[in-house]
Amino acid sequence: MNDAAMAGAESAAAPSWKDVLSVQERKQLLQLDPARAWMSIATNWILIFAAMGLVAWRPNPLTVVAAVLVIGARQLGLGIVMHEAAHRTLFRSRVLNDWVGNWLAAYPIWADVEPYRAYHLVHHAKTGTPDDPDLGLAAPFPVTRAGFRRKVWRDLSGQTGWKQAKAVFARDLGLAGKRTHRELGMSGGERSDVGWRKIAPVAITNGVLLGLLALAGHPALYLLWVAAWLTTYRLAARLRSIAEHGMVPDNLDPLRNTRTTRARLWERLLLAPNRVNYHLEHHLLMTVPHYNLPRMHRLLRQRGALRDACVADGYLTVLGSAITDHCPSTAGPAGSSRAGTPG
Repeated sequence: MNDAAMAGAESAAAPSWKDVLSVQERKQLLQLDPARAWMSIATNWILIFAAMGLVAWRPNPLTVVAAVLVIGARQLGLGIVMHEAAHRTLFRSRVLNDWVGNWLAAYPIWADVEPYRAYHLVHHAKTGTPDDPDLGLAAPFPVTRAGFRRKVWRDLSGQTGWKQAKAVFARDLGLAGKRTHRELGMSGGERSDVGWRKIAPVAITNGVLLGLLALAGHPALYLLWVAAWLTTYRLAARLRSIAEHGMVPDNLDPLRNTRTTRARLWERLLLAPNRVNYHLEHHLLMTVPHYNLPRMHRLLRQRGALRDACVADGYLTVLGSAITDHCPSTAGPAGSSRAGTPG
């Protein structure tokens, strides 16, 4: 290539995302706002109770389906709150950060901040490589329409959720018989904390939820919570995983191994709670709190840093790429049972 061609190629290249953000802008993006963190937590629970209230007000198949969809999406939202706590982007106090992340988000959906943190940081360090613990969630795509329908059916029929419940129960009691994803990030001789004490917080938080519904005169509404955890939560988590790391152009390029999906309002309600759709920006600077990710996206886009990045308009666009009429020529790694794991 001659000098003129090289100069043209360099001028056409997108500027580095690190170069377009000033030191002051980075400080602003990293700034924690406790009020906004509390608002995100409250929004998830308000929508959960509103969905249950809709069924209590007008109990019929349509409201039940709508409620299970919303509750499943907001259970994913609680998973994203746990994810924020794992990155310590909820509150400055580490004690408060982990306490809130566990008791108001992780425990109700049968998860735990501390072991998730170790596991999830491996995903950030090894994104797109064979050592990425989340690789199996997105690598099998694209799949045929029949294959995708089977996955959706397994999610919505509760098969995925039941498999997850059995796996988590065995993991928490130390009965898995092998090292689990909770032990990722630990040295070879270390093992995660297991036993009935790991089940107790899950039972307590779910018992509180059931008790509140009983005090309101509608204990049966708790079944909506269980149904969503087994079904729509699994589907929402699967679609989110596909959008974040599925069908990416370059597994080793940080701008092209993770996708941001510009979400519409209904997608934010049902698929992308708590700004999780800005996943590329999260991977570029993982300690930016979720409510600052849209601003980071705007700054990078306005300044041309996302010109060659993996950015999609809407989840339907991504799903269109995930489904093919023909059997893919190569098969990805086997799917993972961790469909409900936020990342």
